[in-house]
Amino acid sequence: MPTSKVTYEGNLRTTCTHLKSGESIITDAPLDNNGKGEAFSPTDLVATALGSCSMTVVGVYCNTHDVTFKHGEVEVTKVMGSDPRRIVEVHLKFDFTGNGWDEKIQTIIKRVVETCPVAKSIHPSIEVFIDYCF
Repeated sequence: MPTSKVTYEGNLRTTCTHLKSGESIITDAPLDNNGKGEAFSPTDLVATALGSCSMTVVGVYCNTHDVTFKHGEVEVTKVMGSDPRRIVEVHLKFDFTGNGWDEKIQTIIKRVVETCPVAKSIHPSIEVFIDYCF
C-alpha cells in the first residue's frame, strides 16, 4: 500500500497527503530556487524529518524504559550547496532541559538520537552537526 500521494498544484507548490490518515501538508519551492517560500520546501522536510525522527525515537526510548520525558525541542538548520544543488549540512540543536536526566541517560539519549531511522537513511555526504542542552 502506498504511503502518500503528492499532487502538483502549480506555481511550484505540491500537496502531500498521508493516505492512511488523510492529513496533508503543502510544499513550496524556496525563495532561492524560484519559489514563494510560503511553506516547507522538500529539502526543508528532509532536514526537519531528521529532527522529528530523532525526537520521536527519544520518546519511544523513554516510554519503553520508564524515563521521564517532560521537555524536548530541536532547532533544525539546513544548509544547501550548489553544483549540484543539494543539502550539504544539517545542524540540530536539542533542548532537553528540565528532564533531570543523569549522565548515563544523557549518553543513551545521544546514542538514540544519532541512530534514528532517518539518520541512517540520509546520504553519508550530508554532514550532520548535533548540539545538546540538558
